[in-house]
Amino acid sequence: MATVSPTVKPRTVLDAVARRTFLISSWPWRALLYGLSTGPMTLLFGLPFGFCLLPLALLVSRVIHGQTANLGLLAVASVFGMLLFLSAGPAWAAVVAGVERQRLRMVDLNPVTVPFGPTHEPGWWPRMRARYTEPASWRELGYAVLLCTAIPALYAVAGMVALFAVVLVASPLLVNANDTISVGFTEVSTPGGAVPYALAGVLLLVLSGYLVAGFAGLHALLARALLTDGAAEKLRGELTEVAQSRTRLVSAFDAERKRIERDLHDGAQQRLVGLSLQLGLAKVDLPPDSEAAKAVSDAHDQAKKLMVELRELINGIHPRALAELGLPAALEELADGCAVPVTVDSAVPTRLPEPVESTAYFVVAESLTNVAKHSAASCASVSARLAGRLLTVEVWDNGAGGADPARGTGITGLSDRVAVLGGRMWVRSPVGGPTVVRVELPC
Repeated sequence: MATVSPTVKPRTVLDAVARRTFLISSWPWRALLYGLSTGPMTLLFGLPFGFCLLPLALLVSRVIHGQTANLGLLAVASVFGMLLFLSAGPAWAAVVAGVERQRLRMVDLNPVTVPFGPTHEPGWWPRMRARYTEPASWRELGYAVLLCTAIPALYAVAGMVALFAVVLVASPLLVNANDTISVGFTEVSTPGGAVPYALAGVLLLVLSGYLVAGFAGLHALLARALLTDGAAEKLRGELTEVAQSRTRLVSAFDAERKRIERDLHDGAQQRLVGLSLQLGLAKVDLPPDSEAAKAVSDAHDQAKKLMVELRELINGIHPRALAELGLPAALEELADGCAVPVTVDSAVPTRLPEPVESTAYFVVAESLTNVAKHSAASCASVSARLAGRLLTVEVWDNGAGGADPARGTGITGLSDRVAVLGGRMWVRSPVGGPTVVRVELPC
């Protein structure tokens, strides 16, 4: 059985109904306001429709009752009214839909999308033709008809239940010794006899709150189905889920990267240090000119080189300077380790979120690696600027240019990683240079 997480705030009135705190939240009042404001909307938009369809209603009524007076005139008026309804109805329904999309926010906090694309043709006639030929216009007209017929009937049921509950609650005050009042299928003549019905009225009043909320939720579902672009909302939801899944994958990758770094540092590196010490002690105990001493000395040197390589590998997996000192210090360390002279200009006065720092670091690291391997540059520069909540990182070199992401230089992977954080990446690398890699990351 599905459960609703109490930490997630409800987005619609139907979501809120399933909560234990529904009655003490703002959602019952939202539903009540949505229902009460439906009445004026019904009158406002129903009067023009009623004027158009009134001759048809009179014609049908006279035919049913067998009355033949003025049937021809009513038939002509009915045809004229239907033509007026079909011609002007979509335009008037657009006004209805615009107001109803705004009212929908009372009971549905999800984004509302308009199911009409932009019309680029000049003039009013192409715009009107586009509106009258789109299915969404006729869905709006159908909703307007329902708003003036079936939807008020639903709220009328809820209103009668609530009114009956109020009468039951007030029954002890309404009855007196000389009179009786009707409470449903029976009558009471004393205040004491009305008390059980008043208690039942309290319970019915609570239930009527859920009833109004349920009808408001159904009304909102109908409005969303007919007045919004369901395909666009579905696509937006899918894109949101994809973005969230990409973020989770990056977080999982960072956690796994830290675990590997910790295991290498605390496990393999410590064992390698112990092995190096043992080989050093063994070399001391052996005669200096013996073959065994030479072999142990070579093994000792290889162990020390392996320790250096392992330390560099660990630092590449999770840079210690980045974790302890922040992005500016980590960029200085990258510049010092690059084979090409690199100047660093950093203006990042505060620590940034870890995913942002990590992404910016690896963008610069990959870019400087490409500079050293492929660009034949004589110098490069790295700049980092934090302006408000936007971090801008730029890597420049005076190399040969011609960087192409399609050749697998790592740029594509970097752009994907930047996109996960909602950032943007540009690469400008004309043949002959210079090459500029620019990244903007929201913080």
